[in-house]
Amino acid sequence: MSGTHHLTTVAAGASEHRPLIITLFGLFVVATLIITVWAGRQTKDAADFYAGGRQFTGFQNGLAISGDYMSAASFLGIAGAIALFGYDGFLYSIGFLVAWLVALLLVAEPLRNSGRYTMGDVLAYRMRQRPVRTAAGTSTIVVSIFYLLAQMAGAGVLVSLLLGITSDGGKVAVVALVGVLMIVYVTIGGMKGTTWVQMIKAVLLIAGALLITFLVLLEFNFNISDLLGKAAENSGQGAKFLEPGLKYGKDSTSKLDFISLGLALVLGTAGLPHILIRFYTVPTAKAARKSVNWAIGIIGAFYLMTIALGFGAAALLERADILASNKAGNTAAPLLAQAVGGGADSTGGAVLLAVISAVAFATILAVVAGLTLASSSSFAHDLYVNVIRKGKATEQEEVRAARWSTVVIGAVAIGLGALARDLNVAGLVALAFAVAASANLPTILYSLFWKRFNTQGALWSIYGGLVSAVGLVLFSPVVSGKPTSMFKDADFFWFPLENPGIISIPLGFLLGWLGTVLTKEEADPQKFAELEVRSLTGTGAV
Repeated sequence: MSGTHHLTTVAAGASEHRPLIITLFGLFVVATLIITVWAGRQTKDAADFYAGGRQFTGFQNGLAISGDYMSAASFLGIAGAIALFGYDGFLYSIGFLVAWLVALLLVAEPLRNSGRYTMGDVLAYRMRQRPVRTAAGTSTIVVSIFYLLAQMAGAGVLVSLLLGITSDGGKVAVVALVGVLMIVYVTIGGMKGTTWVQMIKAVLLIAGALLITFLVLLEFNFNISDLLGKAAENSGQGAKFLEPGLKYGKDSTSKLDFISLGLALVLGTAGLPHILIRFYTVPTAKAARKSVNWAIGIIGAFYLMTIALGFGAAALLERADILASNKAGNTAAPLLAQAVGGGADSTGGAVLLAVISAVAFATILAVVAGLTLASSSSFAHDLYVNVIRKGKATEQEEVRAARWSTVVIGAVAIGLGALARDLNVAGLVALAFAVAASANLPTILYSLFWKRFNTQGALWSIYGGLVSAVGLVLFSPVVSGKPTSMFKDADFFWFPLENPGIISIPLGFLLGWLGTVLTKEEADPQKFAELEVRSLTGTGAV
């Protein structure tokens, strides 16, 4: 069993191997751009741009969903959270995985059967088109931008680490580069290009995680007990590192924060726009079910490996080195790769650092492409075609609007990502889950399963969930009041929890019910009957 690896500045250790690192990055970017251009040439209409022509098999879509879901939060954020907080960090892995059961049991098949391209299609089927589509489009864009924040923050940290960039200006430039690549992927390749990039990235990420897991376990002769013992000893916390309470459970506020986080993680997946649109890329409801089953298997295997990634980083790296590289622990996985490859000054360490970082970069690019596609699809299909043009736009105009909105959303994500570069990416993603679970999930479930649900209920639910979740985040420690906040020097927080889910999610459900029962508007029972048949059988679906 080896001792801990002291990392004299990673930038220095990687500097002599920087040409290799840049070459690996460049190869990946060029390869994915070639795939994107190839897919773009086969994108002829709106169905191709939004849903990849509905030509992907259950396995392919399951792989792509895994690629979409295993984001920078999964790879960088969870490994960092476990390395710093032990047991409490691993709770992210459990929450992200359990969430898939909600998506599989309640949402995947009915949604695939009921809609065409976006969540707005399902809601507008039995309600007033324009107000509901406006609300659905707004919600989709806000959730996507929150999620994009996390990916941009991860990208800035990762590439800055590799290229030795320490200045704030340099880190902002890295975030801008990722944003530009993301815009190129989506505007040229649409859903086909994005799906192929996600599939390749999922394979690379699983392979990379397997390799590090194997090397970490090799250090401890495949004795997991020794690994956990060394992690606890090296953390400076002793046995407490392997028990609940380092991050959550210290007082009543942190206990509430944990419940809030758990609610957001478990219920958020079924309301995430970039995951929901993946169900439209398969030809049948059976393929939608199969793709979720594949996704659960692949994602479950990956989250098991986060035990080795996170506790391995705690065991083999100095806590001070992890924090010095990034305050939120986002670089723990790449630093661990360098350590198990031979250390900062070795060629093996540099190669493994470069490979794992290139995989993490691939992860970020694939996820940001999926997120941008979800939000630009919703803008073009829900807002532009059905609200602004009142259904009178051609398919070419619709796709053009989607491409232009990609540019705008990309620019917003670059700006916000530059501000969020020092926050833990797993925590940022948990916020996106909270917003999705508060605004989208109540409306989707009420639409699919409650006959009386009406337009007013949908509007109250979406806007109420959205405003409460985003409002509470703005006045939480995530934005101000702490050294790890987005605005470190400001202090205007009064909401004590870092995740708003415990208040905003029940509020979203309550407002949907209240809005429905307090209005005289009658829901159309015939439309609900049609939607019920369609959601269960696929009859009449595109």
